[in-house]
Amino acid sequence: MDIGALSVSMHQSALQDAVGISLLKMSMDTGKENANNMTKMIETCAIDPNRGQLLDVKV
Repeated sequence: MDIGALSVSMHQSALQDAVGISLLKMSMDTGKENANNMTKMIETCAIDPNRGQLLDVKV
């Protein structure tokens, strides 16, 4: 293999690695954002503290 083809091959490999890392970072950021949104949603959810305290049972 000549030097030119080897150089092109190496640059393509480096580009593929850079793109893969970039996509993983985007995926991680999206996951963190989703987790933060879910946490905020859970915190702001209206919870009735009296719900579930009494259980009416009829036989």
